[in-house]
Amino acid sequence: MMPGLRSSAGALFAFLLPIVPILFPLVVIFLLATSVSAEDPPTPYLTQLLQQARQARLADAREWHLLLHYRANLFGGYTSEQDDTGFFLAPEGKTDPQAELDATLRQLFSPELVGRSKQPAQCAFVARYAWLGEQLRFDPIQLPPMPCERFERWIEEFHARSVTLVFPSAFMNNPASMFGHTFLRIDQEGQTAQTRLLAYTINFAADVPPDEGLAYPVRGIFGGYRGQFSTVPYYLKVQEYRDIENRDIWEYRLNFDDRQIRRLLMHAWELGNASFDYFFFKENCSYHLLSLLEYADPSLHLIERFRFWTIPADTVRALAAEPSLVQEIAFRPSRVTLIRRKREHLTDSEHRLVKRLVGDASAAQSEAVRSLPLSRQAFVLDVASDYVRYKAERDEAQAATARDHNRQILTARSLLRIPSEDLSIAPFAMQPELGHKTSRASLGAGWRNDDSYEEVGVRMAYHDLLDPEPGYTPDAQIEVGSISVRHYNRADQTRIERATLLNVLSLSPIDGLFHAPSWKLNIGMQTISHRECQLCSNWNFNGGIGAAAETHMLRREVWFAFAEVEGNYSRAYEERHRVGGGASVGFYADLAERWRLLASTSYLRYALGERTDDVRWSVGQRYTLAQNWALRLEYSHRDHDNDVLFTVKKKKKHACTADWKFRRLRNGRGLGQAGERWRCGCGDAFDWLKRDGHRVGFDRIPATAQDINQNSDQSP
Repeated sequence: MMPGLRSSAGALFAFLLPIVPILFPLVVIFLLATSVSAEDPPTPYLTQLLQQARQARLADAREWHLLLHYRANLFGGYTSEQDDTGFFLAPEGKTDPQAELDATLRQLFSPELVGRSKQPAQCAFVARYAWLGEQLRFDPIQLPPMPCERFERWIEEFHARSVTLVFPSAFMNNPASMFGHTFLRIDQEGQTAQTRLLAYTINFAADVPPDEGLAYPVRGIFGGYRGQFSTVPYYLKVQEYRDIENRDIWEYRLNFDDRQIRRLLMHAWELGNASFDYFFFKENCSYHLLSLLEYADPSLHLIERFRFWTIPADTVRALAAEPSLVQEIAFRPSRVTLIRRKREHLTDSEHRLVKRLVGDASAAQSEAVRSLPLSRQAFVLDVASDYVRYKAERDEAQAATARDHNRQILTARSLLRIPSEDLSIAPFAMQPELGHKTSRASLGAGWRNDDSYEEVGVRMAYHDLLDPEPGYTPDAQIEVGSISVRHYNRADQTRIERATLLNVLSLSPIDGLFHAPSWKLNIGMQTISHRECQLCSNWNFNGGIGAAAETHMLRREVWFAFAEVEGNYSRAYEERHRVGGGASVGFYADLAERWRLLASTSYLRYALGERTDDVRWSVGQRYTLAQNWALRLEYSHRDHDNDVLFTVKKKKKHACTADWKFRRLRNGRGLGQAGERWRCGCGDAFDWLKRDGHRVGFDRIPATAQDINQNSDQSP
């Protein structure tokens, strides 16, 4: 290179070097602008639609928020509960309704494949397309509809004419199903109770890998699983819940018209492109079904009632409380309920024959069976067959033997050539919507040793043995997330008296056919008085296995006994802990329709840590005032520690705060006069009826005179 040229290049380099940091961003911006301008510019019609949508504020519309599952943030703005990035067409769509709406409109003009299903936006998000088309009145010439053959084939398979919410009751042996389950069934016109088994269902559930073990409840509580919608035939769900898990099934047919049903199915199709983080107590099977129902009928406001947790039984009550929403309620008994109800129609001798047939199928040809009238022979063989099939589902190791056993019974049954007796099978538990609310608040006072106290308590869920039983699984209790706070007057101390993480008790009365064990599990904290420590926190783990039996000396009694293990941790113990085992026995009895008594005693000996023994006993009773109101009196004794507690308990709605304003008792009797109101923080109001000559009852406001009469006369 010539010297002159070399010097010129050096001078140019020296000139450009200081301005490179300034030129570089400008070059990047230029390149981006060039790339954007290289894209197809928005058509005049798209520009028009974007302007119309902004002028109409469609991004703020409730239905748009329902479609995208937006929830308002505490400090402003929105966030979608949808956790699948493929569900959004804008990068910021999860938190920006306007950006997602703009992106959706743009994408509707494009044949680009989107979503998990990899279809054009018009087909992947058919509900969005239909709703925006209604609001903006799409011109089919300027925005031609794309053929969505996959969606049309899918929706045609339903032949939908009605929608039914299905509620399988609680299943005590599965942590995820302890509160029940809900899903939707899409019914065809003209279906019967039998042909409905061929209908399709829409179900939301966690995608749980096999053999999760102890990780299953932990991950389920903290959102460690993905939840997805699925469509399966109803008979598979009935087989799972009714036949295998022995859960009664309640069916609530909803009053939806054809347009609402199509809206529901369109949004369900969209949600097949997506997944949610699954939480046992919040975003569970019931929660996202409510979102689906809200879009089908935007006049429903269901989700907002479940801000903190969602219990399936409470969602059933919420739907049943909507005026004219539930058209019809049907009941499908589990196999256990079916057998027990049929057994009530057996004589003692026929019951012995059933037990004999269960053990020996050849007894079907015995003289004892053949001497019965044909109708009774048929009935005895039917009951025996039902029980053998139940055994086949319960015991996989003996399933083949049980099925062969059942074939022999059915062969004998077929020779009779008469139809089975048509029995109306009544449930043992009342309809779920008639039960008390799962959340509870309590206000009480009592005496402990030489000190008096006042106590307030709340419980997240669900039901205990002293709660009114209608609407819940008999002989079972599940308590989650309860806490009680006491103020001791003499000690002038306020402290957490009890905190329960989980308290489960399942009593399965043993009889001639059923021999399932009873079991219990309790994890939590309670205050104890032990040696020199008068009020000490004691963290507790207790589990047991046992048996139960039922009698009818008064109305109904259930007796139980457990072998159990227990571990404690507290500064009250010399080594801060103790571990041991022992036994407990007890019973509960329904003394009257509204009055239940529960008593138990236990002996535990601790061999590890502080080596002590513990004798405890307790007696509690509950009197029901109304469906969601009860009085309790409880006494407990533990190692020279005596506690007497009287409480008023109120089952409350989820959204209700606990800032209740109670009126004083008048003359120590009754809770006020007719027409007086009690008001709680969530805006409910109740009228208390006079005690003299009338049944006590409450009524929600607003209500008609007919509603008042119905509620006042309703038994809890």
